Amino acid sequence: MQLRYAFRLYPTSGQQAALGRAFGCARVVYNDAVRARREAHAQDLPYPKLGLLSRLLITEAKRRPERAWLGEVSAVVLQQALRDCERAYANFFASLKGERTGARVGEPRMKSRKDTRQSIRFTANARWSLTACGKLNLPKIGAVKVKWSRILPAAPSSVTVIKDAAGRFFASFAIDTDPAADATRMPETDRTIGIDLGLTLPQRGYPHRGAL
Repeated sequence: MQLRYAFRLYPTSGQQAALGRAFGCARVVYNDAVRARREAHAQDLPYPKLGLLSRLLITEAKRRPERAWLGEVSAVVLQQALRDCERAYANFFASLKGERTGARVGEPRMKSRKDTRQSIRFTANARWSLTACGKLNLPKIGAVKVKWSRILPAAPSSVTVIKDAAGRFFASFAIDTDPAADATRMPETDRTIGIDLGLTLPQRGYPHRGAL
């Protein structure tokens, strides 16, 4: 199970422009993946696998003049866009088969630059980090100021950068919990929850109090 902790970000004007490029590139790759699946469905062909989409829509696309700007952002952000598309289709098909609880999930749609919420995700492979002064250092974006309201209880496994409808930026850190320890106090679940537990563990916190 994952717990998420969100904090306000204050990127500089240059960092906001870099984040805008990252949002845009991730959106293009996601839409290209949706388009590839729709074309495969229309031609009654198998859906392309993730590895093939990665090669066609990222690696080879960067070599074409009309997609060369994909190289300006972290490759991990683009890979995560493909995984997000794959997960969206998996949820859609599970919903159709009645294998998914909750409200029915519709077929994945194209994303728009006018969407009120933009997001990109950085996993450990992206080599993001928290600096000694408590800033969030993101590849090809730089060290972004974070407004910390509490200490993280453990090292995050990933961070999602979000821009909301009001133009505010947030960092949502995902922390993996110990399933064995959690089993004694809550039932098993495969859902990701966003509960703010307000934990403050300065002796084990991440980042340490001196960095804030």
